[in-house]
Amino acid sequence: MRNNTRSSSLDQTASPVDPKLQAAAQRAIHHHLPPSDDAAPAEHPSDNLFLVNPTIDPETLLANAAENLAAANEMAATLAFDLDDSQRAIALGIQQLIELSSLLVGRAQEQVAPVTAPVKP
Repeated sequence: MRNNTRSSSLDQTASPVDPKLQAAAQRAIHHHLPPSDDAAPAEHPSDNLFLVNPTIDPETLLANAAENLAAANEMAATLAFDLDDSQRAIALGIQQLIELSSLLVGRAQEQVAPVTAPVKP
């Protein structure tokens, strides 16, 4: 014997959606998930694996770069002591490049957000 309940439920799901129900659903979606101001996706090169958020201010970018260079400097210094003489010279050369880059980032930080000396009364 055939199950009529099952076939009737399939027929109901195949029927077109009520326009009033569709409009109500759209209003609910727009209420709870309002469209963003930048609905059009920003153009980014598709060959980049990582991207930096374009809205981050330069001071924050420089602070993060300085922290990354400090960490790389420590890793290179630690590694240099575990290597033999020829390899140690290469690791210390890398450390020197990191330190020079840190100086450049530090100077850029001073230009972006200069530190003023406190005024003595």
